[in-house]
Amino acid sequence: MKSKHVLFLSLLLFQLGCKSPTIDLYLPIDESIRLNQIGFYPDQQKIAVVLGNDGVEDFVIWDEEKGDIVYEGKIAKEVTKTLSGYDSRIANFTQLSQTGNYVFVLAGVGKSYPFRIDSHVNQELGKAGIKAFYYQRAGVALDKTHAGIWARPLGHPDDQVMVHPSAVSPTRKAGDLISSPRGWYDAGDYNKYIVNSGITVGTLLSLYEDYSSYFQELELNIPESGDQIPDLLDEIRWNLDWMITMQDPKDGGVYHKLTTAKFEGMVEPHLAVSQRYVVAKSTTATLDFAAVMAQASRVYKAYFPEESVTYLKAAEKAWNWAKNNPDMLYKQNEMNKQFDPDVVTGAYGDSGAEDERVWAASELFVTTHNLTYWEELVEADQSFKLPSWNQVSWLGYYSLLRHQDSISLLPQEWMATLKINLLSAARAQIEGAGSAAFRSPMTTNVRNFIWGSNAMASNQGILLLYAYTQSNEQVFLEGALDNLDYILGRNATGYSYVTGFGSKTPKHPHHRLAESRTDLPPLPGFIVGGPNPGQQDGCTYASSFADESYIDETCSFASNEIAINWNAPFAYLVNAVEAIRN
Repeated sequence: MKSKHVLFLSLLLFQLGCKSPTIDLYLPIDESIRLNQIGFYPDQQKIAVVLGNDGVEDFVIWDEEKGDIVYEGKIAKEVTKTLSGYDSRIANFTQLSQTGNYVFVLAGVGKSYPFRIDSHVNQELGKAGIKAFYYQRAGVALDKTHAGIWARPLGHPDDQVMVHPSAVSPTRKAGDLISSPRGWYDAGDYNKYIVNSGITVGTLLSLYEDYSSYFQELELNIPESGDQIPDLLDEIRWNLDWMITMQDPKDGGVYHKLTTAKFEGMVEPHLAVSQRYVVAKSTTATLDFAAVMAQASRVYKAYFPEESVTYLKAAEKAWNWAKNNPDMLYKQNEMNKQFDPDVVTGAYGDSGAEDERVWAASELFVTTHNLTYWEELVEADQSFKLPSWNQVSWLGYYSLLRHQDSISLLPQEWMATLKINLLSAARAQIEGAGSAAFRSPMTTNVRNFIWGSNAMASNQGILLLYAYTQSNEQVFLEGALDNLDYILGRNATGYSYVTGFGSKTPKHPHHRLAESRTDLPPLPGFIVGGPNPGQQDGCTYASSFADESYIDETCSFASNEIAINWNAPFAYLVNAVEAIRN
């Protein structure tokens, strides 16, 4: 790296010897420049969004290692308004493809946060997005070898979990104690929820199925690293080991969650010692469980054949329970009127279980080829619905499309409709992205800004990647990369929304593991919820505009919490892009 004096001389010579605009010395970071703070692949579209600065036309890209200007360009004249009324313009530097570390310099104004161009630019980010789940492990001490400064004592062994009165059965009475260890903490809290684990594990298993070769050599520095199993599958297995304990061995029904009655305080796991309960079986939890176990059965068959059989038996048993109990929905308020103690933690309630039924039937059919499960799908709604914890049908449809070549029983017309709906939904996502202020599918519709909006952006990216693999149309891959650019800084707040990655990142997420150790930086690799105009937490936000409704404060569970079901699609998006590019 050149000294400041050499940098000054280089800039001065540039000013004197070229017709390009004057560049000021020691330019500060300018927040009006919004771009991906991690960087770009060499052949990827590379753009920055410039807010305001209407009289400025010129920009350059400065190579931090060579101490030299490597690209000069002009900002587009076209002006687009952001939701809050800022003028935005596009600076395109796609032609720059050399590997290196750079900053974007706006002549006479300031510079961007640094970024990199590299053929493996997202590899470390992708690994961190998966390793975040290791940091969420319950029931184990994290050692310094694998957790570094975030090592911590064992918390929540969950070997003395009480059966809540809502969860009684002929063989399990209220107050009985069962063992239900391992699993991942769900979010910023320390509870474990089957519904949210369902979409999380399903998404991660799909990531492995879609790009299995990429994960054969990818090491995450977790305790299991170095064995014969891909680290991604080792990590997923930690949560599967817990999920399997949540099934009543007698009847096959699955408890909705394992939880304290109330949320614990912002303390370390080993200090959060309130009684924990398994609470109420539900149809949605049981079908989510059935789907996950059916998928796990085929994924783990080559590595753990005995466990593969166990998973499938558990899935079939859960399916049968759900068939006999199709409408046993989890209604926490009604439950609390009938049973004590009241449970006020995350409800993950739902108005129906049809989408869960579709997901479970799809995974069971792919795994078993049993026409009984196909019969459940023949009349199912095939219209596209972006996956979320309470809308999971397309997790199953993704699996059917993934395995369509190996299942001769699938009717061609039915599958063709599924593919048409997928591609139509993907085209709708990218429509208008080229004229949106921040040039990403995420920013084309104000309704995308909901609780967990960054998961919305990630799941849109997954849809676009499936459209790309089904059609080989480059525009879909570009759209997925645009949403990744959005997440990593090309957005209305200027944040890279992933802890520890980028220059302007969340420092105070709503996360007990982080808040209980304020002497440490937040654990890395977690995507926070993102802008949420609902602002349900009562914190003081700087803006009420949808895409700016974010605050980096611990109080903000509505915009700054972490959650496993948000990290899973983010991990999918980043790792899939890296696998495709390499």
